[in-house]
Amino acid sequence: MELVASVTGAIFAETMRFMFGSVSKRIKATNKYEENWRASDTALPSLKEIRTKVKKVLETMEVKGESVQFQLRRWLEDVEGIVSEATSLGEKRLSSVHFLKWRLGYKLVALVEDIKRLEEVGVHLLDRCAGDGSVKRIEYIPGPSIFGLTTATCMLSDIAEKLMDKRIHIMGVWGMGGVGKTTLVKALNNMLGKENNTHPFRLVVWVTVSKDFNLIRVQRQITDRLKIKTSVGDTAEELAGRILRVLTEEPDVLLILDDVWETIDLNLLGIPLTRTRNSLKIVLTSRFHDVCRNINTDVDFKVECLSEDESWKLFCQSAGNVARSDLVKPIAKAISRECGGLPLAIITVGSTLRGKQDAKLWSHALREVKRSVPYATSIEERVFKPLKLSFDSLDDKMKSCFLFCALFPEDTSIKIGELVSYWMAEGYIDEEGNHEESMNEGMTWIENLKDCCLLEDGPHDGTIKMHDIVRDFSIWVSSSSQSEYHSLIMSGSSLKEVQPNKFVSSVQRVSLMQNKLEKLPGSLVECAQVSTLLLQYNSHLLEVPHGFLQAFPFLRILNLSATRVRSLPQSLCLLHSLQSLILRDCYFLKELPSLNTLLKLQYLDLCATSIRETPEGLEVMTKLRHLDLSRTHDLISIPAGTISKLTSLESLDMSLSSYHWNTKGQAQVGQAAFEEFGYLASLYALSITLVSVPFLSSKVYSLVGRLKRFQIFIGSDVYSLPTRFDDRMIKLSSLDVSKVYIEGLLVNATSLVLNNCTGVSDLFKKNLGTLGRRSFDVLKSLTIDGFPASLGPSGGCMAQLDLFPNLEELHLQHVASETISELFGNLGFGFQRLKLLDISWCSKLKCVFLVGNLILSLPSLEEIRVSCCERLQELLVYSPGASHEPVLPKLRVIKLKSLSKMKRICDQGEPLECLEQIEVIECNLLGSLPISSKNVDGIKEIRGSLSWFYKLSWGVIDVTTRVAIHRSFKSLNVIGAPALQIRDATPIPRF
Repeated sequence: MELVASVTGAIFAETMRFMFGSVSKRIKATNKYEENWRASDTALPSLKEIRTKVKKVLETMEVKGESVQFQLRRWLEDVEGIVSEATSLGEKRLSSVHFLKWRLGYKLVALVEDIKRLEEVGVHLLDRCAGDGSVKRIEYIPGPSIFGLTTATCMLSDIAEKLMDKRIHIMGVWGMGGVGKTTLVKALNNMLGKENNTHPFRLVVWVTVSKDFNLIRVQRQITDRLKIKTSVGDTAEELAGRILRVLTEEPDVLLILDDVWETIDLNLLGIPLTRTRNSLKIVLTSRFHDVCRNINTDVDFKVECLSEDESWKLFCQSAGNVARSDLVKPIAKAISRECGGLPLAIITVGSTLRGKQDAKLWSHALREVKRSVPYATSIEERVFKPLKLSFDSLDDKMKSCFLFCALFPEDTSIKIGELVSYWMAEGYIDEEGNHEESMNEGMTWIENLKDCCLLEDGPHDGTIKMHDIVRDFSIWVSSSSQSEYHSLIMSGSSLKEVQPNKFVSSVQRVSLMQNKLEKLPGSLVECAQVSTLLLQYNSHLLEVPHGFLQAFPFLRILNLSATRVRSLPQSLCLLHSLQSLILRDCYFLKELPSLNTLLKLQYLDLCATSIRETPEGLEVMTKLRHLDLSRTHDLISIPAGTISKLTSLESLDMSLSSYHWNTKGQAQVGQAAFEEFGYLASLYALSITLVSVPFLSSKVYSLVGRLKRFQIFIGSDVYSLPTRFDDRMIKLSSLDVSKVYIEGLLVNATSLVLNNCTGVSDLFKKNLGTLGRRSFDVLKSLTIDGFPASLGPSGGCMAQLDLFPNLEELHLQHVASETISELFGNLGFGFQRLKLLDISWCSKLKCVFLVGNLILSLPSLEEIRVSCCERLQELLVYSPGASHEPVLPKLRVIKLKSLSKMKRICDQGEPLECLEQIEVIECNLLGSLPISSKNVDGIKEIRGSLSWFYKLSWGVIDVTTRVAIHRSFKSLNVIGAPALQIRDATPIPRF
């Protein structure tokens, strides 16, 4: 009974607490009834104001063709619901009796909380829209099409569908090498780029991870895409922190990690793993399902090989219509089946057979495909069998050149010039031809290998790369000791030490580049067949043992670039067959042994070493063709007669070297003089610094005339900003150019830089005469940096002449003139072919061009850049009575920066019909732009700060033009300026 009473009492007490608590809550809700209504009446108008701004942003984004954010639309729907609920509650407020007010009070509390939450979200979304122009939302990535491949398109649709599932954070795409994982996610990326209005992602970040995972390299791909500011010395922890902050704050980002070979700790990269409101999604591709599982993917997709029908379609696309001809079709179908549905193999084999009409060739190909079995039980055989067919179709020389590419680490962007130089050193390209002919031959081979799908274009101009599967195949071919191409390839493997037993007598090439080697074996078995030894980018390597080099008596290529070696052993002298010795960026290297036994050496690279004098024995290298002494900041001695004896020398690069050349009689006793270059009949490229303007003998004059590339710096300053025409450049620094004869050098120059020189006016006027007129005929770029005196009043006979008839670029810095028009009247500038005008730090400049009797038109000018000219007010000023015919008929680009008094660009009467781009930074008084309904259709981009753009005056302008102008504007984040919030400004500029 006591137990029953106890339980009954507890239940009664709990019931009473609930009843009194409920009554208490009702009383509080009723007492705050009016207070909640006041809060609602205050918050709701603010929310409606934000709603209006969001609608306007959506309208402009639709007109611009940009993505309409899902969040904005969802937010608007939520707001409409809240407004509707508020209206309904308002109606009930009038009719409700007093004792029911507690019910409305509850709802009011929730309503006010929802209004405040939606207001906060709306402001956040508007802030995001304000910065949308800073990073391209989705970058198109070239890749093979999956059109017509049902399996791939279905899987793409499935992946896209899962991306919209809020429960899924990380997705894995896995399958065997070459099956099309990367192609699939590239298609995903590009599909999202086309369907901007149907997905929520504000930004898609593509990252290539690759087999040789490097944490900082991957992080820098992410920071570059997210526009995160970094420095060279940033640690992985610092980069991770910055990435984490951005990805935590940045909503709706899709991160694609392609080609993941091992389990990655995403936290170390800076990728947040918690499911946050920012909806970060991750898609990764890997060959291994375990990698996906270990990274804790939420859902995985296995990419299967193509069906027989899909394989046949893809094969015919690669092989062409010949595959469908009556005689070839049965054989072609059999070959297609042998490719095992692997897209890479199908494309490779099909491309190899493309255009071959003879059925016998197809039959032979089928036999080879069936017979070539790398590993009887390995899954990789389905990759290597078809690749071997392409490889076997090459001649022996091409095979060896192709396999050389596998010496580079995976995913390396290989410079074409470097690769061809290696081929030349190994003797695969005719040594008798000149450098240009050899490079052209090498380029032809590379194009042939690309046509066979064995090489592909690299990410940068002048580079190529190997697909990782193709590289795997190449290593497989080279790895067998029975192979005639046997190579030891351990590049990019993070090795700290290599075992001596790895070196066997049958090895022909050794690549240990890009490792962490701290030491090399002191003694090895003799590897008499090794022709190439690549040890570059081992930054911990301090020395090369004497016995190590002894093992390679017939070495042709030795590369020790970017190591910490201080000297080289005497055994270097035993490498009598050495053709190429590359010691680039060996900053601690101060001395070399005598090179007088390396009589076959053709390429010597000592760039950025610490040598104080050229190596002993250099003078006997009569076969040396390329010598690089650039950035040798400690070099002070080149013995007299050394250079003149290098009779085969084709290129000498001494840019940024501390050794400055002098003429004979002025050079220090025992030191090389400029006249020695006159003996180099084969020289075609030269980059040197001269103490003074040399006297040109007939030999030297002839040399300068036949050089295809030269950079000759005369004076103390050897630095200059690059231009498009620096292949043949002369730079004069701190000289009185009126008192020296430089016309012999200038007659072949395409670029001339005058830095703090005096006598410039006299130089130009002197050459306006009949005899000197040809000195500047081929000049394409002119830079004048430092012209302290005014050019004086314009006019006179010189205004009728054109000293620079082919000038395309003009760069002016620190020129003390009020207008560039003075160049016309005093210095003989015609500007008829000028395409680029770049002006900076001209403190007295008030206008760029004074349009009148001297300047009537600049018919070719396409781009004007002006910066840091504190008095400049206008680009074009028309003198009284000047005709208003178009002065700049082809102007496309205007870039203005730090012009505090700039008020306008030009008279509105100047049509600028070709104008495409305007960029304005820190020109706060510039209140208008030369854009109207006549030229607005050509405008592609207007860049500047939001605050400046909103202050622009447009006059009378129609709605269509307004919309077009707004569509072209891209917010430019100026370093040091506070970030503007769109809530503080009207989302549409005031016209």
